Amino acid sequence: MTPIVIIEDDEKIRNYLGALLAGSGEFNLKASFINTEEVMEYFEAGLGDDIELVLTDIQLPGKSGIELIAWLKPRRPDIQFMVLSVYDDADKVFKALQAGASGYVLKNTSSNKLIESLIDLQKGGSPMSSQIARKVVLAFQQQTPYVDAKDSLSDRENEVLAWLSKGYSYQEIADHLFIAIDTVRTHIRNLYEKLHVRNKKEALRKTGLR
Repeated sequence: MTPIVIIEDDEKIRNYLGALLAGSGEFNLKASFINTEEVMEYFEAGLGDDIELVLTDIQLPGKSGIELIAWLKPRRPDIQFMVLSVYDDADKVFKALQAGASGYVLKNTSSNKLIESLIDLQKGGSPMSSQIARKVVLAFQQQTPYVDAKDSLSDRENEVLAWLSKGYSYQEIADHLFIAIDTVRTHIRNLYEKLHVRNKKEALRKTGLR
């Protein structure tokens, strides 16, 4: 069973989580805490060397759950962190993910779904409540506008690529464009680098010309 610790200051929720994990048959609850300071002492004393998962609230007495993750993740990069919170605002979500959390679920998540999410996390997934996942997607879309692969190429590179798509050889392309064959090779090398591809087939697939 996977060794796990809980950080939750609400006694009822902490007891509920403990019972849920114990009944799942998947997790071995090694310890539960009400604040981050207790967790830090636990790990600094070498008591958490076998811990693989940490399930933590964000709003805690003293240091927050996010601060705990930021402190522990560099020391134990092998541990996977799951946030269990009532907060779904983008600021807290991204601060938690940046600190090192790999999962973020809300406290209204069903018991079965929570166990499934922890199993997914342990297997290398990044489980999130649907509301959280939507916020991540929207933020990513706003920060990273879509750019057509062909738009990153110069007019000449697009021209060379178009001739390539028609099956023309390097020499034939050079003849059509009235340039040296070495210049064609340079254009092709540059467009491969811009498209992050290794060959003609990948370049044509990425630009929709195949």
